[in-house]
Amino acid sequence: MPPENEIAASLSFLKMHGLGNDFVVFDGRTDGFTPSEKFLRAVANRKRGVGCDQIIVMHKPSCADANVHMAIYNMDGTRVQACGNATRCIASLMFKELGRKNCVIETVAGLLKATQEDSGLISVDMGEPRFDWKDIPLAREADTLTAPVASGGLFAPCCVNVGNPHAVFFVPNAEGVALAEVGPNLETHPMFPQRCNIEVAQILAPDRIRMRVWERGTGITEACGSGACATLVAAVRRNLSQRRATIVLDGGELVIEWRDDNHIMMIGPASMSFSGTLDKAFASA
Repeated sequence: MPPENEIAASLSFLKMHGLGNDFVVFDGRTDGFTPSEKFLRAVANRKRGVGCDQIIVMHKPSCADANVHMAIYNMDGTRVQACGNATRCIASLMFKELGRKNCVIETVAGLLKATQEDSGLISVDMGEPRFDWKDIPLAREADTLTAPVASGGLFAPCCVNVGNPHAVFFVPNAEGVALAEVGPNLETHPMFPQRCNIEVAQILAPDRIRMRVWERGTGITEACGSGACATLVAAVRRNLSQRRATIVLDGGELVIEWRDDNHIMMIGPASMSFSGTLDKAFASA
C-alpha cells in the first residue's frame, strides 16, 4: 500500500473483495478524508468510476483497544454500521501492517476482533445478535421470529440485527426467488424504518445453507458476511440448523458459528484485486 502522505495527496485506493463482495478502500488516517455522497456514488459507478458494492475509509481509532476505525459506505452514498466481508479485508491489511495475525477493528457497531487462521482464512468475532423489535428496528412491536412482512411470495422472515438489520426468508428453492424484483420492495417495507438487508435461505443440510442477498443501498451482491451471520442465527432460532454451518453464497462459502457465549464467528477469505490512483479531476467531484 502506498505511503499515507501519497494516499492523502493523490487519493490512491485499493480494490479488494470478500467472495466477490467488492470494495474500494481509502486510507484517511493521515488527513481525515471524509468523502461526499457525490464522490461515493462516482467511485462506486462500474462504468464511470472504479466500481464496487461498498466504499471503505480507514481512520484513526477513537478507542485505545482498536488498531483502526473502519467507515463503511454503500454505493448510494449512505453510511452503514457493519460489513463482515469488508472487516476481513481491512483485517488482512492490518495483519501486514502490524506484522502479526490479530487485530481489532473499530466500527460504529462496536469493536470487531479478527484473527488469521493457519489456513490463511480470517476469523472475525462479529459480536452478539439482537432480536428485540426495537433493536432491528421494526416500525412497531412484533415477533421477530416471524415478522409480519410479506412481498412477492416471501413472508414471515426471521429478523436479526448483527450490527445492521437483516430479514431472513426461508424458502424451498433460493435460486427460484426473483430477488431483483422483490428485494427493493422488502428493503423499503414500512416495517423497516431504517430499511433492511434481505436474505433468502434454503436449508441444504443441518450444517449447510444456501443464501442469496439483497443489500440495502446496494442491491444484489455476491456475498454478505453479516447476512451470512444473520442467516445462521435465524436458522438456529427456527430449529433448522446446527450452531455451526457453511453458508453457500453466490461468490463462495463462509463458515459461521453461533457460539454458546452468544458471539457469532465468521470465517472466510479476503482478496486483493488491484491498487490505483484516481484522476485529480475525478477526485475533486
